[in-house]
Amino acid sequence: MINIQLTGHGVPYPLGATVEKDGVNFSIFSQNADKVEVCLFDAAEGGNETRIELTERTNHVWHGFISGIGPGQLYGYRVHGPYEPENGHRFNPNKLLLDPYARAIGRPLKEWKPELFGYELDSESLDLSFDDRDSSAIAPLGMVMDPDFNWDGDTHPQTPWHRTVIYEVHTKGFTKKLNSLPEHLRGTYAGLASNEAMDYLKNLGVTAVELLPVHHHLDDSFLLERGLTNYWGYNTLSFFAFEPSYASVTDPHDAMREFKGMVKRLHQEGIEVILDVVYNHTAESSERGPTLSFRGVDNASYYRLSQEHPRYYEDFTGCGNTLSMQHPAGLRLLMDSLRYWVTEMHVDGFRFDLASALARELYGWNKLSSFFDAIGQDPVLSTVKLIAEPWDIGMGGYQVGNFPTGWAEWNGRYRDEVRRCWKGNDRANELSKRLSGSADLYNHSGRGPHASVNFITAHDGFGLRDLVSYNEKHNEANQEESRDGANDNESWNCGHEGETDDAGIISLRERQAKNMLATLLLSQGVPMLLAGDERWHTQQGNNNAYCQDNDISWLSWDFAGTPQHMLEFTRELIALRQEQPVLSRKNFLTGLEAGEDIPKDVIWWNPEGREMEDHDWDAGFTRCFGMWLPGSALKEMGRTGQPRMSDTVFVLSNSHYEDVEFKMPAADAEPWHLRLATGSLKMPKRTRKTLHFAMPARSLAVFISKRAE
Repeated sequence: MINIQLTGHGVPYPLGATVEKDGVNFSIFSQNADKVEVCLFDAAEGGNETRIELTERTNHVWHGFISGIGPGQLYGYRVHGPYEPENGHRFNPNKLLLDPYARAIGRPLKEWKPELFGYELDSESLDLSFDDRDSSAIAPLGMVMDPDFNWDGDTHPQTPWHRTVIYEVHTKGFTKKLNSLPEHLRGTYAGLASNEAMDYLKNLGVTAVELLPVHHHLDDSFLLERGLTNYWGYNTLSFFAFEPSYASVTDPHDAMREFKGMVKRLHQEGIEVILDVVYNHTAESSERGPTLSFRGVDNASYYRLSQEHPRYYEDFTGCGNTLSMQHPAGLRLLMDSLRYWVTEMHVDGFRFDLASALARELYGWNKLSSFFDAIGQDPVLSTVKLIAEPWDIGMGGYQVGNFPTGWAEWNGRYRDEVRRCWKGNDRANELSKRLSGSADLYNHSGRGPHASVNFITAHDGFGLRDLVSYNEKHNEANQEESRDGANDNESWNCGHEGETDDAGIISLRERQAKNMLATLLLSQGVPMLLAGDERWHTQQGNNNAYCQDNDISWLSWDFAGTPQHMLEFTRELIALRQEQPVLSRKNFLTGLEAGEDIPKDVIWWNPEGREMEDHDWDAGFTRCFGMWLPGSALKEMGRTGQPRMSDTVFVLSNSHYEDVEFKMPAADAEPWHLRLATGSLKMPKRTRKTLHFAMPARSLAVFISKRAE
């Protein structure tokens, strides 16, 4: 390299590599280092390395300005300091390190070799030993980026929470089998932004896509040895860099523009982009993991170490380490990353994987933690959608219902109780709580129904089709003898496992699936649909397909037959939810009188033709009941200031294994009209406003009474 030199002290902030006139400012935090070198490379294939020491240090931030370089420059760091694992320090300048603030990956990890580890793998003293082999030929490299992009007036859709319908989807798996796209676009950011994908999402009716991790991640060595990969991506190495393998192009600048173009296109169609983010741990694993970035930059600052034995990590994630939110460097990294994805990449919100791990203080989970305080006061982040997976694997980690104001949560109670109710294991009082918005969990600290992100299935676990088809997991393809994945299913009394020619069994499976889909879209709160459920996708009984980058996970675009039937049903449900505001209110359903001229917001109806009483909820036959939502009880204003008008909706569910005689209430306006049903409901002639009929076993129906004009 020529004409490259350190020509100034530079500035400590922003952290990372920042392009300026005539050069690049480099800035990296390391509280415990003795010396820091920027390493510049000619080419990704292993060109000449130029090392430049950063001599300026401000508040533990090492920085300097290097002239003669610009966007496209490949770089890494070598950080010198004590190698004292028993004191929590693992500096090893022989290991080339990825900048924790790198905006793009110029060269991914080339292969897993012993040189990547800070200790000698075959040493009897394990990680206490020191490995002096150089890793620069295979270690991941960052790239200096020019963030310029024509957003052309892009704006966030800002869909209100109560109008939000989330679609959880994998960027690659969504379009990998979309054969109408050119092959190089399938499974990419551009594929997700294609006309075909946009038309599908718009016709389905969802308002937000929740993308499985798109931060740059690593494929675990043990998976590669089996011919598998970390398909889901919950193994983050960089919290700023996008995953380059999801781009249709190889140049990082073009790939960044492709990602931004995807966000821009989704916004043009009114669809928000929520990222599933994994700030709880990194791909460096336990003390026996590789030294690739954070561990070598400043292990004691970025990770939670055991107070008694700092050689070891506190692991609340099951992945070997936990990122430290107790240290300012870890918390700043998270905050800077979140703001970057909102301000520079224009995303609309985040779903935090194992979020409880981020809120752990010295003595455990803390609702008043610095993590919550930092986000709550931030003028950017406090305005986007924040969704927690409210648990981790540590003691006291299950925190459903306990996150503070401003947060929504994956409602695991909703998932479990709705499943149990439709199996016939729980009674109506549990289902009524979930239909009402789960006020028993969220009616505190100013939170409303939108705090509950309702779901039946998610990427982790059985998909909907497999949920009602398999009594046991079948994870043989993961090559772990099916020891992986939760044992979270029970018999649905649908017959034998797998497919069958028995039309009755297939019909029951479809009906139970539709019952749960309908419950999801008819509940107060925020529904989240797993991509593929509406297409009757099967993972062949695999309930932990994290490593299956193949047909097990990829969605089919062949809509012939049953998938089309399920797809149309799902579209109809989402459309019904958006048409009738009583199904997506801002406030919890209480069943109480709201005022002199305002009726109850919900009336629970007994099959005998009367309002439910307290003793009814414990009676056996209340596995069948009605939820009556008077449209006249809705007194809410829309975004334009106009009142949200709704018809009266009556949802009738019967999770009992037998038909139940049911007497409908008298309609308050036009006669009841059957809008949809999951079972074969034989309706009498509508000569009166009151209907009396046999409600089929294990089925759900929705009736509409049009409001008087």
